[in-house]
Amino acid sequence: MIGRDGIEAPSKRWLAEYTNPRRARGSLPEAMVGADVFIGVSGPGLVTADHVAAMAPRPIVFAMANPDPEVRPEDIQGIAAVIATGRSDFPNQINNVLAFPGVFRGVLDAGATTVTDGMEVAAAEAISSCVSGDDLERGVIVPSVFDRRVATRAAQAVAAAARADGVVRKATR
Repeated sequence: MIGRDGIEAPSKRWLAEYTNPRRARGSLPEAMVGADVFIGVSGPGLVTADHVAAMAPRPIVFAMANPDPEVRPEDIQGIAAVIATGRSDFPNQINNVLAFPGVFRGVLDAGATTVTDGMEVAAAEAISSCVSGDDLERGVIVPSVFDRRVATRAAQAVAAAARADGVVRKATR
């Protein structure tokens, strides 16, 4: 079913089943051929511009290895439609600092007893609402970690979702 035998851990089996529908096998460059998205959380310099060029047209590349990404953004500019890394000195820094302050504030404000999927989605939508159409045209998919609107919008959205999901223990503001 997943192209590899011997995966016993349920979480690993689920990941293999749902992230490899083509049952791709082989090396990283072989697996990238025709792929729409690359999400790297491995090590520096493992991906080349040629690997990205072999992906589907206008691929999405999240090269998240830190401090050095799998491929440097400037090496794939013009090849990839969307490029993100975990570094603050590159555009589209994917970092938990965008979510945590607002999520925690919203949980506390609502008196939530748990964090639900609805609260997580609300936070993601609030964060994305801080990116304008003009930003998207320039390839910016997440707001800056210094955008003061992010935490406030995320907190309000998370608190509202907590109330809607019925996971609050006290009256909220």
